[in-house]
Amino acid sequence: MTDTDRTALAALTDQAAIIDTLHRYTAGLDLNDADLLASSLTEDATVDLGPAMRRIGYDFPPLTPRETVVTSLIGAVGPLDSSHAISNVRAAVDGDTATVYAYAQAQHFKPGVGSDPAVTRHALMMNRYTATMRRDGAQWRIQHLDIANAWFDGDPAMLLGD
Repeated sequence: MTDTDRTALAALTDQAAIIDTLHRYTAGLDLNDADLLASSLTEDATVDLGPAMRRIGYDFPPLTPRETVVTSLIGAVGPLDSSHAISNVRAAVDGDTATVYAYAQAQHFKPGVGSDPAVTRHALMMNRYTATMRRDGAQWRIQHLDIANAWFDGDPAMLLGD
């Protein structure tokens, strides 16, 4: 294997691990799995949903550190019937840090009614994720995540337990 091949393989490995980090984050929310969500975050992680929530009329402070992020998000999103789909991931890796951009489309229904075709009350969001990630051994973890809303459909009150 040439040095060029090793460099290309390392870049692909990092890209896959970075995408896995985003999937662990969103799957933790969708599966109401605090451990899975925590595995995607550094201990000093900050998640700032403020830009997305202000766009739909709510003020929401940044969450930090990891324990607060996990407790707050699992408490709010975990019980919902939700699904997050990650796409358009772009990552710029610089040693053990990376700047990551992605889209996350997130559908939310009240607990237990997501698969009922008669239920129309929902909150569907297309958000832009901007993350700073840090390598932690073989895994990448989110150190800072800004979530901005591109568009919204439905009832924003769904996201706050109303």
